[in-house]
Amino acid sequence: MKDTTHQPLPNGTEAVRAAPALDMDEEIRRIGPEWKEPPEFEGSVGRTMYDAPSSKDGTLTVLAPPDNINQIPSQCLVRIKSRPRDAGGDGRQYLGAVTGGPFAEPDGLRADAPIIVTTTVQGAMFTPRYHGRVQVELLGEEVDDILTPPRFRPRPNSPVFVVSEEETSRIMGLGGDLNLGSAIGFQNLRVNAPSKKKSVLPRHLGVLGTTGGGKSTTVSGLVYQLQKAGIATVIIDTEGEYTEVGRPTEDNNMVKLLARQGQKPDGISDVTVHHLIGRSTTASKPTVITPFKLDFSSLSPYAVAEILDLTEAQLDRFFKAFDVTKQVMRDLDIFPRKTASEEERMALEVNEFEGGYPRMTLSYLLDIVSCFLSTLAGTDYEPYNDEFKGKDKVARVKTRVAAIKTSSEPSWRALIGKLARLQRTNVFDRRNAKAIDFQQLIRPSTVSVIDLSDTDSTLVNNLVIANILQGLQMAQDSAYESAEKEGRAPTPVMVVIEEAHEFLSRDRIAKMENLFQQVARIARRGRKRWLGLVFVTQLPQHLPDEVLALINNFVLHKITDVNVISRLRRTIGGIDEGLWDRLPSLAQGQAIVSMGNMTRPMLTAIDPTPCRLRMTE
Repeated sequence: MKDTTHQPLPNGTEAVRAAPALDMDEEIRRIGPEWKEPPEFEGSVGRTMYDAPSSKDGTLTVLAPPDNINQIPSQCLVRIKSRPRDAGGDGRQYLGAVTGGPFAEPDGLRADAPIIVTTTVQGAMFTPRYHGRVQVELLGEEVDDILTPPRFRPRPNSPVFVVSEEETSRIMGLGGDLNLGSAIGFQNLRVNAPSKKKSVLPRHLGVLGTTGGGKSTTVSGLVYQLQKAGIATVIIDTEGEYTEVGRPTEDNNMVKLLARQGQKPDGISDVTVHHLIGRSTTASKPTVITPFKLDFSSLSPYAVAEILDLTEAQLDRFFKAFDVTKQVMRDLDIFPRKTASEEERMALEVNEFEGGYPRMTLSYLLDIVSCFLSTLAGTDYEPYNDEFKGKDKVARVKTRVAAIKTSSEPSWRALIGKLARLQRTNVFDRRNAKAIDFQQLIRPSTVSVIDLSDTDSTLVNNLVIANILQGLQMAQDSAYESAEKEGRAPTPVMVVIEEAHEFLSRDRIAKMENLFQQVARIARRGRKRWLGLVFVTQLPQHLPDEVLALINNFVLHKITDVNVISRLRRTIGGIDEGLWDRLPSLAQGQAIVSMGNMTRPMLTAIDPTPCRLRMTE
């Protein structure tokens, strides 16, 4: 066949040779079969990247093709199979959590490259191919189905696989009978906690966040769950917000959110609202409403002195009067009575750091202070209490007072002024009312709301809180010992302290050492005896470090103050930087949940509450 490839043209040039026809089947046979991923990469969503100068220990970068970006949301767990030894790897298997991303980045270009910026500004369409990038924090190395601390890093270009939600729940320890909410970034991953695991709830919980972040929804929903689990719950309610939790919610938004989860509004059963005698309550029938009084004898004199914020001189005179009151009560056969040997034993076993002196009333103490003041002023002493009246009794009181060396009439007047202010609240030692029955408060599945919304006094509120905490501890100690003797499990008790910063202020903690020690004793002993505390506050910056150190579980709603966030970061461990960065912009109902049963904290959409809340509807 004649070759015409280079036939000359009329102008002397040669024609271009025509391309030979291609036999595609022959080409495929010559090049080889279609390329396939190695078996170890099948099912992977991405690959590990090389480390950069900015890389940090324990973290690595994973790149993914665009179709896989949505498969690796923030917070999801990934399994990294470091390349086998015959491929230049070490064959190890790691578990990690996505802490940043997924981000979309253009291939071969910076996201702020001039060509991308220019075309975008001019309204042109320039969309280069792109890939996904996520940051992964290593949780450990998997060795024989056991997660151990990682000693090495996965090799570059190692396959990365997404862990299923079922396995994620198991690895993260998210199981339990208390439903807290749904993990953000997942389809159906629930964040739960076990109610009967001693390493979780008795180790105390902090619910922190700004106003409107969803703290009340979290607390009421938790109380609803605790009641269903048979746990006794006591809510110290300073605003009267929880007095209607026995009724189903009527808030339209909450009803719609409940319907999405297949639930209906529902009130908490077996709710009792307690309020101070002479004060009103925001509760209404058919809720059970019970007035109560405060017994001065149940309060530690050290706690009373700190809450009253006595000066050093007033403190000295307070305890002198307190000691004389005890002596006078013995002299006048008030307590211990000469005919009651058991009372003598009780008097000897009194621990005034934990409680008060039996049968001592605030008016008894005021009578003795009045006697000190009249002695210094040179006026006649006229007792208020009938038990102190009578010539012989007055003489006995004066004799006891005269035996104490003291001076400074102004200090005594200042002291009697502060004690009289307490007496004028008319809530102490009332004979026509009963004190709280703490044994009733710790019955299984009971919910007791202590309504302090009408006291108008932080001082009285703090005295009530101190009294309730001490009373609950003593009742739970007794119940725990009885349960051990009978070989049965004790009833767990949870105490919710609303506006906790007003009770234990960071500014006053140095002046309230004994009160804090009392709370610390309750916290430490409560962990062993199933008595847990829940500290709720919208001003976490006012909580002292000593209180934060007692808390092991946290639900952090939106917090915008960078100084508060910085302080919490130093206190709460295990929360990655990505979650801390999101804390100021959390939506209402979102929270970072860190519980003792969880491997690591989770960003969670808190479940709606089925019960009614005041002041939010």
